[in-house]
This record gives sequence, C-alpha cells and structure tokens, in this order.
Amino acid sequence: MSDQSDQSNNNFDKDGNKKPPQPGVSNNKVPEEELALTKSVGSKGLSSFFSSLMAILVGLVVGVIILMIANPSNAGQGLIAILRGGMTGSPTALGQSVATSIPIIMTGLSVAFAYKAGLFNIGASGQFMIGGVFAVYVAIKGTMIPDSILWLVCMLAAMVGGAIWGSVPGILKAYFKVNEVITSIMMNYIGMYTAKIIIERTIYDSRYARAQNVPLRAQIPTLGLNTRFPGTNLNISLLLCIVFCVIIFIISSRTVFGYELTAVGLNPDASRYAGINSKRTVIIAMMIAGAMSGLGAYMMYLGGTGVYMDTKEIVASQGFNGIPVALLAMNHPIGVFFTGLFIGHITIGGENLQLYGYSKEIIDMIIAVIIYCAAFSLILKQLLGRIIQGKFRINRQKPRGPAPQGPGRYMHPEETEVSS
Repeated sequence: MSDQSDQSNNNFDKDGNKKPPQPGVSNNKVPEEELALTKSVGSKGLSSFFSSLMAILVGLVVGVIILMIANPSNAGQGLIAILRGGMTGSPTALGQSVATSIPIIMTGLSVAFAYKAGLFNIGASGQFMIGGVFAVYVAIKGTMIPDSILWLVCMLAAMVGGAIWGSVPGILKAYFKVNEVITSIMMNYIGMYTAKIIIERTIYDSRYARAQNVPLRAQIPTLGLNTRFPGTNLNISLLLCIVFCVIIFIISSRTVFGYELTAVGLNPDASRYAGINSKRTVIIAMMIAGAMSGLGAYMMYLGGTGVYMDTKEIVASQGFNGIPVALLAMNHPIGVFFTGLFIGHITIGGENLQLYGYSKEIIDMIIAVIIYCAAFSLILKQLLGRIIQGKFRINRQKPRGPAPQGPGRYMHPEETEVSS
C-alpha cells in the first residue's frame, strides 16, 4: 500500500470514524480559485486609481490640443498654468485653491453616497440652495442663539434643509417608482425659486438685490488658518470635509446600513426578498445625500468667502460640479476628497489661462472630457469585473480530481469496482 493511502488511513480510527484534528495542525487548504478572487478584489482599488489617472491624462491631452488650436505660441505656458493651478508659491493662491474645492467636495460626496444605493443624485444643486438658505436664515434671524454654538446650529439647519429636499426624490422613487434623475432635476428649479422666495420675504437686502450679510458671530471658526494663508478665507471647513468623508466611508463600508445600501443598489428585488426594507433605505440614502449638499452650501455662504445668496434665477453650479468629482473618484468617499481638491486646483489654473490670452472656459472643456473618460473607464471596469467573476465560476466547475480513499470515505462512481 502506498504512503498516500497510509496517511489517509491514519485519519480514521478502528471503527471507521474520522479522528479529530490534532492541536496546531490544520488540513484546510485555500482553493486556488478563492485566492485568485481575493487578489482580484485587492486590486480593485488599484484599478480604480489607474482608471481615474488615465481619464485625467486624456483630458489634459485634449486640453493641449485645444490650446494649440486657439494659440499655438502659448500652448506650453497655458498647460503649465493649468498644472500649477493654485501652487504658484504663494500661500494665498494655495489657500484660495483649497477654499474653492470645499463646496464641490461636499456635493461630490453627496453624489457618491447616493450612487451607493444605485441612485443618481443630479439634484445636488437644489439641495445645495435650500441648505444654504436655511443656514443663512438661521444665522441672520437666530439672535437668541448663543454666539458659541450659532455656527453649529446653522450647520444643522443646512443639513436639515438639504435632507428635506433630498427626501422628495427618494420618496417618489421608493413608493411610486419615479426615476430620481427626472425628479431631482425638477427639484433643482423648484429649489431655486423656493430659495428666492424665502430670501425676498424674510432676509432681503434691497440695496444689493441679495440676502443680508451673515453676521460675524455666525461665521465658521478659522482656528488660525486664515493667518497661515493670508488673504484667503480658509477655516475649519477643510477639517469638516475630512471628517465627513471618513464618516461616509465608515457608514457605507463598515456598517449594516452600508451593506443594505449596496444590496439595494445592486438588486432592489433581491434585497427585499432578503428582508431589507428597500424603500426606507432609498429614502434615507437620499436624505443623507441632501444633507451633504446642504453642508457644502453652509461652508460656502458662512465661511467668510464674500459670496452671498442672491435672487438671480440661476441654478447653483456647485451641485453639478460635484458630479465629475464623484465620477473621477469612482464614488469612493475618500477619493472624493482628493478629486475635489484636484478639480478646484485646475479650476484656479483655468482662471490663470487668461494671462496668456486664453478663455477660462477651456478648463470647463477639459473637465468635461475627464468626466466622459471617467464614465467610460467605469464601464470598462464593470465589464472587466464581470469577466473575472465569470472566469472564477468556470474554474469552480472544474473537477478537483479523485478524493483520498480510506474507511468512511466514498469513492467516485468511475473508480468503484463492480464485483461480479
């Protein structure tokens, strides 16, 4: 008898029962297919990074082509201006670049979180405006609120306003199956006119045709950032962005609710069959997304930026600018923070293009190309994931070979001896 059969027989006692495993000895082996799947999952973040990087590179190449067509002699200097952005060696320019990024980081976080539940929150602009008017109203009218907590109360008001506005598309999606893209676009314009009515009837400044100035006691604390970056309006909004990006990451990937979000986003019918309340999940997801957009408005209007809420019939662009931030980050909350800084960085660089005879709208064309490339890379990434999963399923169906023989073990049908 061979050594292999002797080793297999040693695993059984004299009655044919399998012996318990010895302490410190493990006979479990990880299948090669599972190892391959683990490696593919581990490389998911790396593939997302390279997909975003390729989208940025293609967008910059297209930008160079546009610069050469418009003014070939200054194309090189124009590209350098875009790449330098706010990093011109001046703390003021760097601080202004970061301050420009803060609102779009929050709206990008809003779009990314809603996408976790399979929802395309294109209504971040409406949630942004309603959250902003809620915060400004409380800042001006909340004279009875102590100075030490007024900025916190205004922040909560902005979150409540954005959450209320985000809940409407969520309710229509959950109970009436109305596409959230259509309803959220409509809510953008309804929010614009609602904010205008609230301003004109409560906190209107007729001298400048806009809302009244936010009192200093309601502005967001700076913690000395404005002195480290002189001439800018940097405050703790930057720290709040980091905090909320981490919180959203934990909620979406480390909690039961995050698992429910993913399940509902992948297959609402299957999630309901598994006992998940998909309607509640969709509504809460849109409310949290709306709260993030409202926070972005709070950070802009109460951050001492010199930007005021006016009554012009224009939808806030910060909500739409959050879409490329989320797409470029592949809807990852931590990635949203860095892509928001990048979009703000090249936006400042686009404004510097005017020094070389170019129109600043060129940077909008570059960002648009980056959006298309990021969306296309997301499609390719999903196709690649399906191919890998299909290969994994095929490998699992392959026979593993004959099982070890011994007492208490069954042989494969093709290996059994037929006695005459």
